[in-house]
Amino acid sequence: MRSLQSKIRFAALVLAFCLLLSGCGLPASADGAGSKLQSGPSASAKDFVPYAAPPMATVEFHEDQAKGKNGIKIDLSSVAEGYAAVSAVSDKRLKLQVLYGDLTYTYNIASDGTPSFFPLQCGNGHYAFRVMENISDKKYAQAYRTECDVVLLDEFQPFIRPSDYSMYDSDSACVQKAAELASSCSTPLEVVSAVYKFVTKTIRYDDAKAASVTSIYMPDVDDTLATRKGICFDYAALTAAMLRSQGIPTKIIFGYVAPDDLYHAWNMFYTEESGWVTVKFEVSANSWNRVDLTFAAGGASAAFVGDGSNYTEVYFY
Repeated sequence: MRSLQSKIRFAALVLAFCLLLSGCGLPASADGAGSKLQSGPSASAKDFVPYAAPPMATVEFHEDQAKGKNGIKIDLSSVAEGYAAVSAVSDKRLKLQVLYGDLTYTYNIASDGTPSFFPLQCGNGHYAFRVMENISDKKYAQAYRTECDVVLLDEFQPFIRPSDYSMYDSDSACVQKAAELASSCSTPLEVVSAVYKFVTKTIRYDDAKAASVTSIYMPDVDDTLATRKGICFDYAALTAAMLRSQGIPTKIIFGYVAPDDLYHAWNMFYTEESGWVTVKFEVSANSWNRVDLTFAAGGASAAFVGDGSNYTEVYFY
C-alpha cells in the first residue's frame, strides 16, 4: 500500500493533469493533496518574484505597564496585538487562567520571574486573567485577578507571533531555516508547502518521549529541529514557529482523533490563496485549513486522517 505521502503526490499529479486538459489554473485540491506540493517558484526564473515576508511579529513583557501584587505581574498593554504576558515570583507552583465567556484556558507559568506569553485566541471581547497558587496537593487558590476588554488589530494577531506554546525569536534556528525555505518561494502557499515538505521529511516521531512525557511538557522548537525528532506537540509547535515567522497565521490545535480518540496536536494555517492539507481534507479560499504534519510524516492510515470529520477540536493556541 502506498504511504500517505505517496498518495498525496499521486493525487496532486492526477489533479494537475486534469486541470491542464481543461485549460484552468490550479485551484485547491479536494482530495487533500493541495494546490501545490512543490516549493519554489512556479514561473520562469526571469519572472520569479520572491515571497516578501512582513516584519516578524514579536512579543514583549512591559514591566512598567504590568499590574499585580505579591510578586505577580500581568501585562495587558499588548492585548490589541493578540497576547497577554505574565511574570511571577513565588515559592509555590502557579497557573494562569484566561477566562472568556464559558471558556477557560489554564496554563502553567514559571515562578522564577520568567515572563510567559499567551494568545488571546478567542478574539474580541471581555477577558479575565487570574493567577492561581498551589495551596495543597492539586488544590489552587486565586492569588490575583484582573480583567479587560480586547479589540484586536485584526483576527490574525494571536496567530502570527510567538507564545509559550511556540517560542522563537529572530535568532532561532527554525526561523532562519524558514527564511531559507521561503527564499525560493513566491507565494505564502508555496512557503507553507516548503515548510510542510521539510518537516515531514526531516522530523521523526519520538516514541520514547511520547511514552514518558508529562502534562506540563512545553516544546523547544529549536531542540526539535536539532534532534530531528519529537511528539505531535513538537511537530505542531515547530510548524507554527516557522510559518508565523514568515507572516503566515498558524494555529496550534489540540483535540481528539477518531476512531481511537487519540489526544493529538496539529496545525491550521491561513492564506488568501486556496490552501493544501492532509489526505481528503476539504480546502477553500480565505479560510482556515487543517494540516497534520505528525500523521503526514509517519504515513498514517487514512482511518486517522479521513475527511476531517473525525477531528474534534478542543483547544487552540
